[in-house]
Amino acid sequence: MKPTKSAREMTVAELAAYIDHSVLKPEFTVADIEREIRAGVAYGCKTVCINPASMRIAVPICADTATGVCVVVDFPFGASSTASKVAQTREVLAEGADEVDIVANYGWIRSGLLDRVEADLHAVIAECRANNVPVKVILETDALTEAEVRAGVDAAIAAGADYVKTSTGFYTGDTQHAKTGASDEMVALMMDAAAGRSFVKGSGSIRDREHFLRLIDAGIDRMGIGYRSTPVVLGVTEDAAPAGSGY
Repeated sequence: MKPTKSAREMTVAELAAYIDHSVLKPEFTVADIEREIRAGVAYGCKTVCINPASMRIAVPICADTATGVCVVVDFPFGASSTASKVAQTREVLAEGADEVDIVANYGWIRSGLLDRVEADLHAVIAECRANNVPVKVILETDALTEAEVRAGVDAAIAAGADYVKTSTGFYTGDTQHAKTGASDEMVALMMDAAAGRSFVKGSGSIRDREHFLRLIDAGIDRMGIGYRSTPVVLGVTEDAAPAGSGY
């Protein structure tokens, strides 16, 4: 949705409301996870985005703050069985997830199995709907053609997704696919494909402030920002986020 004022005129708090602060590195120690969750809360991010195993760390830290807990399901491949995805979703909902990001089976999208993609996602989304928890569907757009992205957006929206999302930030597929994540062009494509039927979240390769501000002005609704990049895009540090910082 287009903002009512330019991103450059927004306060740090207003900008932070666009951010899901990514704390997803699988090699993180418990101390690393706790530190970065506390950082996301301190920045005032909309959520901290975590793996299911981090729930018991995140929920107490985020309690009574403006920062929610966003949990990834079947991350980063989206290739588990539907029953497995539903079981994981039920578990994170029971433990207090405020939002769920689920990876669509993008191999099925590439195969044209859109009915299966929709049914698979719907099973998870139905669990979240029953608990009033928003769902963001990750399409892993770096692995898809433009036509496949559009088809994936349609399937996700038909399944009831609140948001469609560009990528995991962890895709390591073959070299024929550029790893551009939430480029301006891909976000514009997804916004066009969604056509107001769902919100749009960008993730992957949002590491500098100018890119971040451009996407806000373009009308993006949420962004997944790597833990090192959050202070950079918010303009609260002069440090540059290194390439490969995740998400």
